[in-house]
Amino acid sequence: MARFNTKPVSGTRDFLPLDVQRRNYVIRIVEGVYQRYGFEPLETPAMERLETLLGKYGEEGDKLIFRVMKRGEKLQRILANQPTENNLADAGLRYDLTVPLARVVAEHRNRLPRFFKRYQIQPVWRADRPAKGRYREFYQCDADIVGSRSPLVEAEVLNAAGEIFHELGFDQPEDFVMRLNHRAILRGLMEVTGVPDGLEGEALVAIDKMDKIGLEGVRRELAQRGIPAEAGEKLLGIMAEAPQDVEACLAWLQEQLAPSEVGRQAVEELIQVVHYAALGPVAPHLKVDPYLARGLSYYTGAIFEVDFPGLSGSGGGGGRYDELVGMFSNQTIPACGFSLGLERVLLVMAEREMFPDQLQGQPQVLVTQFDQERIPHSMGLAHRLREAGFRVDLYPALDRYGRQFKYADERGIRYALLLGPQEQEKGVVAVKDLVSGEQVEVPMEELEEWLAVRV
Repeated sequence: MARFNTKPVSGTRDFLPLDVQRRNYVIRIVEGVYQRYGFEPLETPAMERLETLLGKYGEEGDKLIFRVMKRGEKLQRILANQPTENNLADAGLRYDLTVPLARVVAEHRNRLPRFFKRYQIQPVWRADRPAKGRYREFYQCDADIVGSRSPLVEAEVLNAAGEIFHELGFDQPEDFVMRLNHRAILRGLMEVTGVPDGLEGEALVAIDKMDKIGLEGVRRELAQRGIPAEAGEKLLGIMAEAPQDVEACLAWLQEQLAPSEVGRQAVEELIQVVHYAALGPVAPHLKVDPYLARGLSYYTGAIFEVDFPGLSGSGGGGGRYDELVGMFSNQTIPACGFSLGLERVLLVMAEREMFPDQLQGQPQVLVTQFDQERIPHSMGLAHRLREAGFRVDLYPALDRYGRQFKYADERGIRYALLLGPQEQEKGVVAVKDLVSGEQVEVPMEELEEWLAVRV
């Protein structure tokens, strides 16, 4: 018999029960916060037309789109002629949740409220190189507001993100950093340092790699992308001088960008965003970072990204994208949003042991078996507790208690219920605490009340 490789495709994973329960724990918190901030749910198909996806993510992003080949006769005709990467495919797996949102707004604009506040929690796919905390299939948890240019919008999504992290346990100022910048600040910095107009996009791509390749790596990348050496050095030099304090950095940017009209206006917009965001739970985590570029080409205004000190990579990010929806609708429709990187958050929480000992969905008690005669009584006890709202596992075999307790321990079940002839005669249930080892007898009629205060 042939042997099969049972590992999942590189960059994807099997989610075992504990993985799913942890993910659901985080998602429930994310959904609760988004709903408290007035966002409503949206879901979109896993596949989008290829023309919908291409050209929205910059030169690097387009390379990472998983393309879906044409089918049937269409595919056969292409294969018989001159197949290329572009004409073999007519669809792709969604790369993020923002471009599908823009398409939905363009398609259903007349059915949506003036200010459309949606959240979306679904998987996305990228043909990236797998690494720790980086996968080809992963979940995003997005919240976006479409229809307003007000800086209150940025403040709302920033504070929703801040509240999520607080509820997950990242509640100290040093637990995470929300880095802020503005795309036009970057353009202004390039203007005052002499980066040619036609090379701004090239410079942005290089700057966006700062956290991956460092200052020297960005210097080399700027040179490789044709940025004049003098302009590149001025750009890196001026950005390296940025103060760490939020207010001091904004004042410094005002001074540095005084010669640039686009830069001055961007600083004023960012000042407003910071002012409003500082009134909410994200306040102690704000940091203005002129290095922050975010590679997605659709951003037009304020941009932000979450960092966990000591861990490379982002825990989420977002920004304003006032032109993306217009690419589908031929209308100018402003929008702004935040995307939480669920996989990165799960990784950090697992490493820091931040999950509760008992997660929702895990069994709370195990009803054991004594002998064949008492199986109906054990089943009746299990059904009674389930009707009372408890999550109950019924042991399916007639094993010695030691094996049943070991099974409960493997599943993270703390309490095992014993219902043998002695317990039945006395009208009690023996409850064994598998953590402390203590065993007590609880009157049958008091069992639900006894368990309710312990599980």
